[in-house]
Amino acid sequence: MVSRFEHPAGGYKKIFETCEELAEPLPATVTGRIPPFLKGSLLRLGPGLFEVGDEPFYHLFDGQALMHKFDFKNGQVTYFRKFVKTDAYVRAITEKRVVITEFGTFAYPDPCKNIFSRFFSYFKGVEVTDNCLVNVYPIGEDYYAVTETNYLTKVDTDSLETLKKVDMCNYVNINGVTAHPHIEQDGTVYNIGNCMGKGATLAYNIVMTPPTQKDKSDPITKSKVVVQFPSAERFKPSYVHSFGMSENYFVFVETPVKINLLKFLSAWSIRGSNYMDCFESNESQGTLFHIAKKNPGEYIDHKFKGAPIGMFHHINTYEDQGFIVTDVCGWKGFEFVYNYLWLANLRANWEEVKKAAMMAPQPEVRRYVIPLDIHKEEQGKNLVSLPYTTATATMHADGTIWLEPEVLFSGPRQAFEFPQINYGKYAGKNYSYAYALGLNHFIPDRIVKLNVRTKETWVWQEPDSYPSEPLFIQSPDGVDEDDGVLLTIVVAPGAQRPGYLLILNAKDLSEIARAEVECTMPVTFHGMYKP
Repeated sequence: MVSRFEHPAGGYKKIFETCEELAEPLPATVTGRIPPFLKGSLLRLGPGLFEVGDEPFYHLFDGQALMHKFDFKNGQVTYFRKFVKTDAYVRAITEKRVVITEFGTFAYPDPCKNIFSRFFSYFKGVEVTDNCLVNVYPIGEDYYAVTETNYLTKVDTDSLETLKKVDMCNYVNINGVTAHPHIEQDGTVYNIGNCMGKGATLAYNIVMTPPTQKDKSDPITKSKVVVQFPSAERFKPSYVHSFGMSENYFVFVETPVKINLLKFLSAWSIRGSNYMDCFESNESQGTLFHIAKKNPGEYIDHKFKGAPIGMFHHINTYEDQGFIVTDVCGWKGFEFVYNYLWLANLRANWEEVKKAAMMAPQPEVRRYVIPLDIHKEEQGKNLVSLPYTTATATMHADGTIWLEPEVLFSGPRQAFEFPQINYGKYAGKNYSYAYALGLNHFIPDRIVKLNVRTKETWVWQEPDSYPSEPLFIQSPDGVDEDDGVLLTIVVAPGAQRPGYLLILNAKDLSEIARAEVECTMPVTFHGMYKP
């Protein structure tokens, strides 16, 4: 599973370059045969504008949101893309400068204003970015492009036009929500975000948005908080990127990567500050695992703790014989991995990229097992009795239950990231297969499949080719969990047609078809298949 490839030519730099939107869809050249059951669209989001005028964006999560779409019709494929017309984008284009502070790029106040208005603009509070470059998902009948702030952007998935900006703060007590909701079969959406809890203390809220309403009203307006998790530190919430959900429980992993709220609030009065400046690590906290019942929402007050990890993506979470099994893509230690995702690092020459990655936290796929039935007298013994895992949970004298994971995959500086599963059938259930984008020293250069039971891996890889998160689509007549295809977008900068949609057989990662277009594409993070 470890990448055998080196990238001395540095072709990966192309995926961090600005590209133009398209006026109309481009026809793709298809080799192989597009499976007839693919009839919809593959939608993806990522950064597409990496500088405005002569002002650069500095971090991977700063470039302005570009939405990509591959349409399938009668075995033919077209490719289309448009910038999402967020306030951040429209104002940047209009004023030819960075107007709204992004994750790692500070927006200076307009120099044309006089000294007094400049002085006041520092204290007016920050304009939170609506740059929705991370993911797209459905709520009711609508589709939203999202980032991790309180703003969602409603988009038309056919024309890729931007429809409207929605502020979640208008409906629920939340400072922001993740770009990784869980969506049930009936369309109910669950998400998590930090909030101000009782007595001005921080907490994390799980928010539920119901499915399509009979009266055709907007489901977002009916959003409500179902359960609240406490925060380990009063003024410092952990950075939360996703959460786990089984049939009856939520799992929230509170990592040692913290947002210093006092710094955050004062940062905007300090010239040159951005979101990245407000992160710090609590080196003594370790990782806390919180669980709550789903319906009705109820926090379960047991202290589960493990060694410090950074964590962005949950793979899957399920219940088995009185235990919650939660599989995650972890990064060992307490350092924030985003410190390694400055564009200058990612655009460096290959030897420099490798050198920087040597210093970064090590990636590892981990399985944690959380016991639901706990008795205080069982101090010192492993509470996990599932026969198929080496993960342990041990009661300490102070009542804390220490979790040691089973490692499902580990390769030095080789990450199994942006994980996907057969979500429709196996989300929240005992499963066998996960699919991911393989990062080689942070450079995405392969697609990987992992059998979480046997730890067997399969790899798709080609020289100087940079794929994206693989999405699993089940075959209509599929019986097995992995009966289906994976869709990924590959950038091959040296090729005559440098961007293509790749369709792999999910069983063995063999190629079924590709649809190539005569334009290059930048990196994309997440997306969805819309049938």
